[in-house]
Amino acid sequence: MLEKALVAETEIAIRFNEVDALGIVWHGNYIKYFEDGREAFGEKFNLNFQKIYLNDGFVTPIVNVDCSYKQSLKYGDRAIIQTRLIPTRASKIVFEYSIFRALDRQLMCTGKTTQVFVSREGELFYTVPEFYANWKQKMGL
Repeated sequence: MLEKALVAETEIAIRFNEVDALGIVWHGNYIKYFEDGREAFGEKFNLNFQKIYLNDGFVTPIVNVDCSYKQSLKYGDRAIIQTRLIPTRASKIVFEYSIFRALDRQLMCTGKTTQVFVSREGELFYTVPEFYANWKQKMGL
């Protein structure tokens, strides 16, 4: 049985530079919104990727991204990015995302990212690093 998932939400405004000539969010910007969600998650649950690098010596590159577009966000919309950590026993971090239009909570996009642990020296870690195991224990995962 897998453990509980942790969830964070953040709200953003859709800016002019994020849309195409029709005022629709360019598809690649949804991946940036996923990053906004990870940042909000890190702030809420003390999982800051810069601190992981500086304090623990790891980078956590994304090795897979899935994105499914449901409807289009437009210039002037506000969006809610919901980011869920999907617990796994493997040496990776998996997030799932749901992006909603804030006005009516209409689902606009879903996605998933997978990150791995790589040391400063470039070594891929196949076991869960101690700092992450400790963080998961503190979070009750």
